[in-house]
Amino acid sequence: MTVLPPDDPGRRLLLRGALALAAVAGGAGQAVASPAGASGSGVEVIQEAYSGQRIVDLVVESAALGHPAEVRLLTPEGWHARRPAHRWPVLLLLPGGDGDHLAWTRDYEIQSLTELRHTLVVMPQMPLFGFCTDWWNHGGGGPPAVESFHLREVLPLVERRYGAGSRRVVAGQSQGGFGALSYTARHRRMFRAAASYSGYVHPLGHPHAVKAAMDYLGLEWTALWGDPVHQRAIWEAHDPVHLAHRLTGIPVRLSCGDGRLGPLDPPDTQPDEHIPGLEDPDAPFPPDILSPTEAIMREENEALAPVLRAASARVTTRFHPGTHDPAYWSREFHASLPMLLRALA
Repeated sequence: MTVLPPDDPGRRLLLRGALALAAVAGGAGQAVASPAGASGSGVEVIQEAYSGQRIVDLVVESAALGHPAEVRLLTPEGWHARRPAHRWPVLLLLPGGDGDHLAWTRDYEIQSLTELRHTLVVMPQMPLFGFCTDWWNHGGGGPPAVESFHLREVLPLVERRYGAGSRRVVAGQSQGGFGALSYTARHRRMFRAAASYSGYVHPLGHPHAVKAAMDYLGLEWTALWGDPVHQRAIWEAHDPVHLAHRLTGIPVRLSCGDGRLGPLDPPDTQPDEHIPGLEDPDAPFPPDILSPTEAIMREENEALAPVLRAASARVTTRFHPGTHDPAYWSREFHASLPMLLRALA
């Protein structure tokens, strides 16, 4: 997997308002070495940093990713005194395509929410355009194994060392919204509810968009799931539309804009950066579309919602005007939080 330099403009894809990945939260607190040999299912903590507002930042050596990675925890009130004997319910928050796990606290300030004072919030990073997936790599497997990092390394680690319990819900933005639904469907009984904010929830509906974005970023697009024709079974095994039958009875919230100027977009909002090949020449975008990415997400969410209802998932939707922008994801996270917390009760 090719990794672009931190200042490459491709990092703007899918998160127009967040142009750069944040580094390890050094300076946010005093870094301390972990106890020797501390690990959990292939991942070893090599650094912990404690800061105010109940935040703990981890640097872990991940076998699944093949390199160190970062995880931010928002700990419950009283966590320091009561861990590890006490077990708290878990909210797993997944990042968008740039992998920036710090946005939840830096941009959305979820640490200020009193509703989360009794919940352990787990925010792992993701490689650039990692798509919450163990990459196929042309049949070879191996890194980046993002799904394994999130679910088979991070979750067992926080259960072992940081007081995480077995009651879990998951939410994510953009690619993280895809991950929230795909993970919930692929791992039955792991999560009690899922929420997706502008999620890429039907990749088989727009495989040309996956190709265009990965070509633009310098990534080998068939390394993800293979060719959508010849390896269709792999695509279907990850696509929430094809996994809807596995979400029966699960509370699911879908929210998405339409790609047009919306109430949270400044009047001078500029169109998304042009991605060659993103537009289907047989179905060009209307002239008032500022965010082609969000227009595609809207089509995918509108395709998924009735399939989920037919499968008896407990679906709520909010389809609104607006672009592929963090302002909407913050609003929709707040709107979905009561549903997520009810599922944890």
